[in-house]
Amino acid sequence: VQLQASGGGLVQAGGSLRLSCAGAGRTNYSMGWFRQAPGKQREFVAGITYNWGTTSYADSVKGRFTISRDKAKRMVYLQMNSLKPEDTAVYYCAFRNGDIAASTNGNAYWGQGTQVTVSS
Repeated sequence: VQLQASGGGLVQAGGSLRLSCAGAGRTNYSMGWFRQAPGKQREFVAGITYNWGTTSYADSVKGRFTISRDKAKRMVYLQMNSLKPEDTAVYYCAFRNGDIAASTNGNAYWGQGTQVTVSS
């Protein structure tokens, strides 16, 4: 499985961005987004299950971010609204056969990351 994330950029606080992640190969996995800010550990942001599309979010992004997926296109998206400076990070997409929130380097497939910078 290969993943390619895109859509990051520089945006002012209060603005919006939409991240995309394209999967190649077998992609019938749960999908999710993580982020890592400078000096911090990577953290779970949002996830969506493959079959039912059940979503989950970190408390810090609930109500602002929306994850979605297109199974036919093997794509997962993260719509980010009302962005804050503390959302600045490198965002990674991940696919996993299991609880996406529990993804690690050893049990999931990862994209290369896309930088999101929110200015105040």
